[in-house]
Amino acid sequence: MSEQEPSLNYKLSVDPTPMPKDIPQVDEVGATSGPLYSAAYFIGARCKPYNDDFILCKEEAQGKGEIDCLKEGRRVTRCASSVIKDINAHCAESFKLHYTCMNEHNMEYFECRKAETLLRKCVFDNLKLDKHIPDAEGEQVHLKKNPMYKPIYTYMPQELAYEKAEKEGKI
Repeated sequence: MSEQEPSLNYKLSVDPTPMPKDIPQVDEVGATSGPLYSAAYFIGARCKPYNDDFILCKEEAQGKGEIDCLKEGRRVTRCASSVIKDINAHCAESFKLHYTCMNEHNMEYFECRKAETLLRKCVFDNLKLDKHIPDAEGEQVHLKKNPMYKPIYTYMPQELAYEKAEKEGKI
C-alpha cells in the first residue's frame, strides 16, 4: 500500500473567456448567507417574474442553458440586489437584528421569530413586500401564535427590540 501525503490545492480557477457582448454586466449580490436567508422571502416576492423566466429558460434548454440563460440569470441577480439595497435603506436596524440572529442560530427561522416580526412589519410598511410561504396549507408558520418549534435559546437583542416595539405600539 502506498502512502500519499495529504495536500490542499488553493489555486483559484478562473475562466479567462470574456462574457458575450449581448449579456449585460451585473455585480454580484454581495451578501453572505445570513442576509440572504433573512431577505429570501422578500426577494421571492419581488423577483418572482424574473425567477420564473429564468427557470422556464433552463427547462426549455433541457439542462444545457448555461450560456442561453445568462441574461435571465443576470436579471434575477439584479433584482435580488435591489431588494437587499432597499431593505438596507429602509429597514437596516431590523434587518441587521434578524440576520445576526439567523447567523447566531444556524439559520433556523424558528429561533428568530420576534426579530422576523419586526423585519416583516418594516418591510411591509416601507416596501409593500410580505413573507408568504408558497404551497403552505393552512396558517403560515411564521404567523402561528403557538408554533410547534419554539426558540431553544434566548437571543437578548431580539427580545429587547421586540419588547420595545410592543411598548411603543409598533407591533
